[in-house]
Amino acid sequence: MSTKCGSWVTLRQQLGSGPRRCRCRCPETHPTGPTAARERVAAKMGKKSRVKTQRSGSGPTATVSPKEMLSLISELLQKCSNPTSTPGREWEEYLQIRGLVEKIRKKQKGLSVVFDGKREDYFPDLMKWATVNGASTEGFELVEFPGEGCGLKATRGIKAEELFLWVPRKMLMTVESAKNSVLGPLYSQDRILQAMGNITLAFHLLCERADPNSFWLPYIMTLPSDYDTPLYFEEDDVQYLQSTQAIQDVYSQYKNTARQYAYFYKVIQTHPNASKLPLKDSFTFDDYRWAVSSVMTRQNQIPTEDGSRLTLALIPLWDMCNHTNGLITTGYNLEDDRCECVALQDFKEGEQIYIFYGTRSNAEFVIHNGFFFDNNSHDRVKIKLGVSKSDRLYAMKAEVLARAGIPTSSVFALHITEPPISAQLLAFLRVFCMSEDELKEHLLGEHAIDKIFTLGNSEFPVSWDNEVKLWTFLEARASLLLKTYKTSVEDDKFLLEQDDLTCHAKMAIKLRSVEKEILEKAVKSATENRVHYTKQMEDNAPLPVYEESNIALLENSVADSKLPLILRNLDNVNEEQTECKINEAMAISEIRENGFLNGGDLLPNGTTPEKETVAHEECLSETVEDKEAPEVMEEIKIQL
Repeated sequence: MSTKCGSWVTLRQQLGSGPRRCRCRCPETHPTGPTAARERVAAKMGKKSRVKTQRSGSGPTATVSPKEMLSLISELLQKCSNPTSTPGREWEEYLQIRGLVEKIRKKQKGLSVVFDGKREDYFPDLMKWATVNGASTEGFELVEFPGEGCGLKATRGIKAEELFLWVPRKMLMTVESAKNSVLGPLYSQDRILQAMGNITLAFHLLCERADPNSFWLPYIMTLPSDYDTPLYFEEDDVQYLQSTQAIQDVYSQYKNTARQYAYFYKVIQTHPNASKLPLKDSFTFDDYRWAVSSVMTRQNQIPTEDGSRLTLALIPLWDMCNHTNGLITTGYNLEDDRCECVALQDFKEGEQIYIFYGTRSNAEFVIHNGFFFDNNSHDRVKIKLGVSKSDRLYAMKAEVLARAGIPTSSVFALHITEPPISAQLLAFLRVFCMSEDELKEHLLGEHAIDKIFTLGNSEFPVSWDNEVKLWTFLEARASLLLKTYKTSVEDDKFLLEQDDLTCHAKMAIKLRSVEKEILEKAVKSATENRVHYTKQMEDNAPLPVYEESNIALLENSVADSKLPLILRNLDNVNEEQTECKINEAMAISEIRENGFLNGGDLLPNGTTPEKETVAHEECLSETVEDKEAPEVMEEIKIQL
């Protein structure tokens, strides 16, 4: 990819970040700040104001007292304070939290300010604002695409890799701009705001929305009034996600958002540094849900002004782009201090301009972006696996896995593509199913380093027996996961043909259906591999032997195997210490019971309890993979 200058940083897009893509939008109204703000902007842009205020002082809001509201808020905070749910009672807890939230929302009815008309009515204002402030606005326009929501349409032919869109830093809403805003005094005192940039951005957005003189108002007025993330699902829509892998994340997302709202409601009412915030008189759950959803579906990481570290940002105009398969083509130009996007492919005049959000599963798209992407080549389901500490060979297996850079228990993935397992999962399963002699060969054998190096390579089995065991295990494990669903793929297809489903219900059914399709493909693939390697074993076929000349085979068919396994650096380890450690591991293994299928730390079929392997998102979904500040070089590439 070529750019105008050498100092170009590819943006890292977080889980749950990036622009949203809506596949089922209806004409909608949109949240804003006070009426005065809309009138000011409308007058500035030469457009008649279409603002309608709902803050009438009548209805439920006229009778609710601050004390009554604070009591409900305290009850919600207490209900959400337990970080983990009681196993088997997650749905019950979700309904209890949701019930409290609905009580609060009912009390707050009438406190919102909305636009008359559609968000598209304000696109011309956004384009004018972008032009005045140095963004590119030639070659495309903002339009509504049926079934996909708003996006960018090419007004001329655009060539692949052509730089067609740039947005300067001053237009971005960032954690840094939040620190320098009215939110700054509270930010300096609140540890949650300091620790979680996405929550800071959410409050930055709310404060600017309420400011009639906000620089970002033309951008904020074009944001959707609501979203299609599970935070906006009705109870019946969430029901369709029961038994899916996504359901726990849906519970966590709702619970965390409710907890954050209750906490900050109290902060805004009581903290001295919050006294000047424009939210003190009206801070509703719907306000907060809108703000966190706006951030969650749009946030991205960009370098700070000095390029020393990364910060979160909302990128106006660019965040209108919808998603398709491809490669990351957006980066940050440090020299010109702006976000830049080059064309993913050739786009003809009149075509929608797409970008690639990243290699996300549909569960991630639904939960954090609010859409389901058909034909997602990166779709996958999670599979939690671990070596039992009661396994007689645990210490030896742990050592082999450590040398390969793989934890003894982790969340892996089964992919929709063939083969269904990654190089890392293949390596884990091989070690998981190794005999004692095979473990010794990988620890003490003459070619131990080579054997560790090829653990994730499908071309070099440990043994035919080992291959049969691992594919038998995977076949059984995927089959058991399939049995946890209450409906079949055929049932889901029938439901999707019904005309009375909401768009959220359709999204949920599609998600649970594709999870089952992935598991079914995994079972089929595992069965075929089990049969193949059983025949190899019965025929006494010779095992392929790794030699240095085989290095090209390391780029084999196993998904992501082109990324070599992380190996422990053994060059600087004293040989006597190493052998002593291995012998100790072998001695410990002798006194342990074999836990291949079951054991004290295992669930059926060798998985560790979920609480030990998965840490659900805390508060908003903030996953910053690179926490260390990147070095500023002539060209830095930090992939989304």
